[in-house]
Amino acid sequence: MPYWSNWSYQANWTNNISLMGIIARQSIKGTIVTYLGVAVGFVTTFFVLTRFLTAEEIGLARVLIDAATLFVSLAQLGTSSSIIRFYPYFRDKEHKDNGFFFWTLVVPLVGFVVFALIYWACHVPLSQWFGEKSPEFVDYYYFVLPLAFFLLYQTIFETNANVRMRIVVPRAVRELVTRVGLLAVYLLYAFQVLTMDGFVVALCGVYALAALCNIVYLFSMGDVSLRPDWTFMRTHKPLVRQYLFYTGFLIISALASALAPTLSSFFITAKMGLNFTGIYAIATYIAVMVSIPYRSVTAIAAPQLAASIKEQNRPETAHLMQQVSQNLLLVGGLIFCLIWLNIDLIFHILPNGDTYATARMVVLILGITQMLTATFSFCLSAISYSRYYVFSLILSFILTISAIALNNYLIPHYGMNGAAVSTLLSNVLYFALATLTVRVALRIQIFSRQHLKTLLLLGGILLLNYLWQHYLPTFNIWLSSIVRTLVLVGAGCAAAWFGQLSPEINEQVRNFMQQALRKIQK
Repeated sequence: MPYWSNWSYQANWTNNISLMGIIARQSIKGTIVTYLGVAVGFVTTFFVLTRFLTAEEIGLARVLIDAATLFVSLAQLGTSSSIIRFYPYFRDKEHKDNGFFFWTLVVPLVGFVVFALIYWACHVPLSQWFGEKSPEFVDYYYFVLPLAFFLLYQTIFETNANVRMRIVVPRAVRELVTRVGLLAVYLLYAFQVLTMDGFVVALCGVYALAALCNIVYLFSMGDVSLRPDWTFMRTHKPLVRQYLFYTGFLIISALASALAPTLSSFFITAKMGLNFTGIYAIATYIAVMVSIPYRSVTAIAAPQLAASIKEQNRPETAHLMQQVSQNLLLVGGLIFCLIWLNIDLIFHILPNGDTYATARMVVLILGITQMLTATFSFCLSAISYSRYYVFSLILSFILTISAIALNNYLIPHYGMNGAAVSTLLSNVLYFALATLTVRVALRIQIFSRQHLKTLLLLGGILLLNYLWQHYLPTFNIWLSSIVRTLVLVGAGCAAAWFGQLSPEINEQVRNFMQQALRKIQK
């Protein structure tokens, strides 16, 4: 019997609206926290890193964190996805997880030990690859291991909190505690309190602190335990076997999907040097702000998606995917427009801005990529949580192979722009195939008229900005950026509001304004 065959095709719209309301409220809180972190990151990037650190030092910090992130993606053995997929199956009516938390700690520990040994064995070939252009990375090769260990468990603890519908505090740890800690480390190094060795050790300490904060918060909830439930494991052997098979599958999938986001950084480091890695890192930081709402939305929406798939509720799943995708396209697109309309001002106020302005086109290309990521990545989650999750492995391999081939060809010819283009093209292919898979395998149509209206709105803003810049005189870069932003982005927001491009966002804004008015009246 087909997976979806026993689903009811009559949607419970009341439940859908309620579900989206929960997601919207939690996401807004998470997004506010995230943007507070962005503010700290802005200060760190624009007033500390570019002023006190060289591009090579920025590049070293970036490649160490990228290497640790890649290591974590492999070492966790798919645990983050497994937590989201299987928590609804282990949780009972008394809100106990039947020892599930214990296994979410043990499995990544095994993975860390295995991949630490592999990482140690790869020291010689990787040192040869990076050594010519970036010998500094080779000097701190083994510092990736403790950095990865703390980042690993910070991620595992955060995901455990997310499936319990708690995203704000873990988000605050990731976006505020971590960023403030990194800011302190950069300042201590800038004022020569720390040596380079101390700088790298302190980076590890920041992520250790973040992991500690998350585990303390988890235990404060009262529904997690380090004790395994062997009785549950014995009486639910088919579920345990499914969990182990799914985790084993994700080990293979992670090997492919984890490489793609970090490939450009590694290729630039090996073929161009840490100086260009640093410049590319600053451009990436600017572009990645486009997808910030995606992190908050999916943190709360992914467990809901996994639960609806478990219950085989196709209408709710389809509605959830369409609404999340549309909202992320709208919000991410407006943020992208906000950034691109002010890109010249950003590089103008950036210390040593002329150096980093060479990556102007990188920001444009990666910004579009981030907008695509925010729009389509939730669809990939649906594939991973369904019985068709094997397709995610195929898609991941296609993404990785295309990214490797494109980076290897384009970077020697076009430098950083080539790296950005390779990222965009590989992701376009990836998301196109993912959307087709969702349409054919799950029989869910993601796109709607709202998506088309949103794309036309965003395209109109960018076209008007181009015409404004080329045909109207610019007397002052500050005045020009402010006026263009107020007029074009303001008009875009008004069009989205009156055009009802996101009823959920409209409702949340309306509720916020009503609450604010009540407080003012009191």
